[in-house]
Amino acid sequence: MSNSQSHNWGLEQIVAELRASREELHRTRHPRGIRELPSRDAICGIVTGLRAALFPTHYGAPDLTDESVDYYVGTTLESTLRLLAEQIRRALRFLPEHADATNDELKTKAFAIARDFGAQLPQIRALLVSDIQAAYAGDPAAQHITEILLCYPGVLAVMHHRLAHALHRLGVPLLARFINEIAHSATGIDIHPGAQIGPSFFIDHGTGVVIGETAIIGERVRLYQAVTLGAKSFPADGDGALVKGNARHPVVEDDVVIYAGATILGRVTIGRGSVIGGNVWLTHSVPPGSSVSQGKIREGDRRDEAKS
Repeated sequence: MSNSQSHNWGLEQIVAELRASREELHRTRHPRGIRELPSRDAICGIVTGLRAALFPTHYGAPDLTDESVDYYVGTTLESTLRLLAEQIRRALRFLPEHADATNDELKTKAFAIARDFGAQLPQIRALLVSDIQAAYAGDPAAQHITEILLCYPGVLAVMHHRLAHALHRLGVPLLARFINEIAHSATGIDIHPGAQIGPSFFIDHGTGVVIGETAIIGERVRLYQAVTLGAKSFPADGDGALVKGNARHPVVEDDVVIYAGATILGRVTIGRGSVIGGNVWLTHSVPPGSSVSQGKIREGDRRDEAKS
């Protein structure tokens, strides 16, 4: 038997059937037929560049000095923001309001968004430093800031989220989702880029944490592994399609601690200073200062402890 006969894969038939699946039977392409998609590899490179610009000593070049660090940050940002603008241009095509825009119009819009995003980086870094400090203060096993920056999955996930949330607010939800899903794959922590998270936020251990799109988290909040801030129900419209964008996830006020395995569902409010115990299933609001454990709610426990 010749090589051509032994390697007869029947490719013509396979290719024809795949085309039929792709174009007629099981279409997955965008309704407007968009073929130019954002690149996951490019976005990974962008996040790497942003991390290096924000924390050059930890994520940047190994031989930086006081004299060279600003040059390194500047050149890294210039190349990274240029790559970001191109990925933004590709992502904008998926928004209905840009359906009829020309390529030049999309380039102009993408540059403006990337520039605005770059201007927010000092503020994002300040938030991230507050998160790192919260991790150091909240974990007795933490030896120093470098360990937290290089080793803590919760900090990595929150770093991605801070960047993604900024892009989400600037009107690039697809790119924002890419960034958070990259962190999700690496850490097992799933934070929707739409979630609003205040400063000094710490996820300890982290694996299995889920934070939904409309969740609002206050300042100095600490979560442990396998915590879910999710939706209780998914309302549908008259045609049976899920209604998008409704506020359906919890509001967690300042200084709340939620221990491992807790599940909080729906648009409920966890009052300031409350403690939610491990493996609690909660679908209603609790007032400030509450302590909830396995179905028991004791209001004001933490306030009483503070007075004693």
